[in-house]
Amino acid sequence: MIQVPSRLLNGIRNTVYNIIIRKYVAPPKRFYRKTGVVSSNGKYEITLDQRKLKTPNGSPFYVESEPLAIAIATEWDAQKEVVDRSSMHLTALSSTVLDNPNHLQKADIVNYLVNYLNTDAVLFHSGGEAALKNLQIAEWDPIIDWFNKRFQVQLSATDGLEIPNFAPGTAMNISRYLSSYNEAALHGFMFAVDTIKSLILTCACVDRFISPEKAVLLARLEEEYQQGYWGRVEWAHDVQQLDSQARLSAAMLMVHFNSSNVFVKQKSL
Repeated sequence: MIQVPSRLLNGIRNTVYNIIIRKYVAPPKRFYRKTGVVSSNGKYEITLDQRKLKTPNGSPFYVESEPLAIAIATEWDAQKEVVDRSSMHLTALSSTVLDNPNHLQKADIVNYLVNYLNTDAVLFHSGGEAALKNLQIAEWDPIIDWFNKRFQVQLSATDGLEIPNFAPGTAMNISRYLSSYNEAALHGFMFAVDTIKSLILTCACVDRFISPEKAVLLARLEEEYQQGYWGRVEWAHDVQQLDSQARLSAAMLMVHFNSSNVFVKQKSL
């Protein structure tokens, strides 16, 4: 009996599930004609016709970055006959920052991201298939080398199940870097890491060392390799790949639009 890899099956199941949900759970019809952005006291709010957008908890929706506000308004304007909230990642991320349903503090997010290195996808090479391991070495190791130089750490991959050992100071260096971002940007980091299962690839995207499209392909390296043997269900795998790219791209915008270099302050007279 042919054994199909479990990760491949899970990916197909998740994609099929999302397609069924989108097809049979009717999203609300578009109830507005135009979108806009209004600003006051350094805060930017989104308007749908004359009504201001609110968070799921009913709080006023606002962001502190004008480019981010424009991007969110564009998300709403891009909706056609219905409003597909599952595709509006910037709106969802910004609402999460405001409502904070899990009551996360900045230190909680930083610790979560730093601890993710223990299970970072690119640090675990295949121990069974030589061809796959060689591919991982060729594609992942240059990213690990970049990460080590960028953050002055000494991470190395393993082909076993044990958690890689990190030199003293590794967590401190990465924590210091992450703590330089505000909470909104850190939510973007967290969304990216949860999408591609790698803090290393996420940091490479934030620094523009690789593109989101490249990061998604690297995160899916084993799956793409297995598809070379088992075949590719084009509609399912393509949808899954594009969805990951959309999520990661939104996370990168969330990080960059909430970084200090996009905030413009007028000089006092």
